[in-house]
Formats: sequence, C-alpha cells, structure tokens
Amino acid sequence: MTITYLLELLGCVSFAISGAFAGIQKRLDVFGVLTIAFVTSIGGGTVRDILIGELPVSWMMDKYYSAVIFFSTIATMLFWKQLKSFKLPLFIFDTIGLGLFTIVGVQKALAAGLKPEICVALGTITGCFGGITRDILLNNIPLIFRKEIYATACIAGGLVYITSLQMGVDINITRLCAVSTICFIRIVAVRYKLTLPRMY
Repeated sequence: MTITYLLELLGCVSFAISGAFAGIQKRLDVFGVLTIAFVTSIGGGTVRDILIGELPVSWMMDKYYSAVIFFSTIATMLFWKQLKSFKLPLFIFDTIGLGLFTIVGVQKALAAGLKPEICVALGTITGCFGGITRDILLNNIPLIFRKEIYATACIAGGLVYITSLQMGVDINITRLCAVSTICFIRIVAVRYKLTLPRMY
C-alpha cells in the first residue's frame, strides 16, 4: 500500500462523511445519503483519471474504494445525532478531504509527466469536483463559486507541493506541508471571514 493510495482512501473517508452530513442536512433517505456520499468521494478522482487517460478509473478497479465509502457513510448515519450541529463536522471533513485529494491529484499528474502548472490545476480539479457535484445535486450553489476561499486553497497547496519537491524536501514532509497549507488557509479564511473580491 503506497502513501498515495492511503491518502486517497483517507480522502474518500473524509469526503464520504462530508457528503453524508450534507445529505442528512437535506433530509434525504438512506439511499439518497449513500448516493451523495459516493458522488462526493469519487467525483474529483473520476474526472482526474479521465483527463490523464487512466481508464477504467481507479475506483472501478479497486473494491476497497466502494467499501470505505459505504462503511464511512453508514457510520455517519448511525452516529450523527451525537454531534451538536451539522455545520462544523461538514466543514472539518470537507476541508480534510479537500487537502488530501488535491495532493493526490498533483502526485498523479506528476507521475503522468505533466507540466507543474497543469499538475496544480489537476490537483485543484481532484479536490473540488466532488464537492461541486454534491452541491449541485443538493440544489446548492457550489462552494467553489461562492465567496468562501476554496479552490484558491487548493492552488496554494499544490504550489507548496511542487515548490517543495523542486527544492529537494523530503516527500513525506512535502505532503504534510501541502495538505496543512490547504487546511490552514480554509480554516483561517472561514474563521476570519476572508473572501475573494465579489462581482455584483
């Protein structure tokens, strides 16, 4: 089991929980919650694999992806009442999943021999697209298009990853720094209500 594979499974867990909370918040039935959790978890990775020509896409070739998503979602549905609110856990798990999936996307793009700027873009797509699909299915405006700093955090984390590699920093430290950068920017932006300029 490679670190990249482990990061992707952890990302699946985080986004499955995030998607499950969003589905519960919308009062969907069990099948609806499972569907939203699954789409949130595999959306970005599916688009990434299609763009780099890695077919069939990864989750179709590995039974553990579906199993991890299924059990994470079931656990969320069983224990959500123990949590005081939806907003905080949804934000936390969405942020963790965003960081993990972005870095996995950058790593896979580098392995495919793509240019650094394309790797950052593909990492951003990997991190964001599952959440975009989730929000569209739930009839919400996707976070990436709202005032919250979302994709910008992915771009910053991707740049940290690429720059650290070029400087010869240890790969594990590079991963940690990149994921931490994404999570830090998201948390600080939401905590202090930092936003990008808005158009009216």
